[in-house]
Amino acid sequence: MTVERAELQARRIIVDWVAPGASVLELGCGSGELLEALTREKQVRAQGVETEGDFVGVCVRKGLNVLHEAVEESLRDYGERAFDFAIFNGSLQRVAGRPDVAIQDALRVGRSVIIRFSNFAHYRARLQMFFGGRTPVTPSLPYEWFDTPNLHFLSVADFREYCAARGIAMERRSFLGESRPVRFLPNVTALTGVFMISRAAS
Repeated sequence: MTVERAELQARRIIVDWVAPGASVLELGCGSGELLEALTREKQVRAQGVETEGDFVGVCVRKGLNVLHEAVEESLRDYGERAFDFAIFNGSLQRVAGRPDVAIQDALRVGRSVIIRFSNFAHYRARLQMFFGGRTPVTPSLPYEWFDTPNLHFLSVADFREYCAARGIAMERRSFLGESRPVRFLPNVTALTGVFMISRAAS
């Protein structure tokens, strides 16, 4: 599965999960493909945040409302449940210096938070590390160690454990493999995990 195909599949899942007309905050929105799709297909009220100035320029030229700001700083500016959805579409590992803080703030700001990430525990990654002793390169982790934008790596099991330990509710989840969704042993067979989470009811 190519990186582009993986992106399209994950984007389709997220667009399907977002309710029509919802308010959406995308954190680390890149060049705005997801925000464009949500605006076009779901008529959402969209706000993006991006740390890379070049990406911000691309988004603005597309007519998207995007702030050039650090994610953690941006989240502090919003009140409780200011958005229906806060989204990290493959960006958590790239834009958040402290992912735990970013996730907790996103849960405060959004009624639901959608997080997509590459699964570092996929069997290909395990084999490359075990037999080759090298940082893995897979379809969902296509970068060499010296040019990867990812600051943090995690697995499906890591994320599930993180949510369970903090009482975070998992509303929905989906796992993508080489060419189709996977349901068996996703920590080993999934290249990508997509989760919708929220604060557990008190």
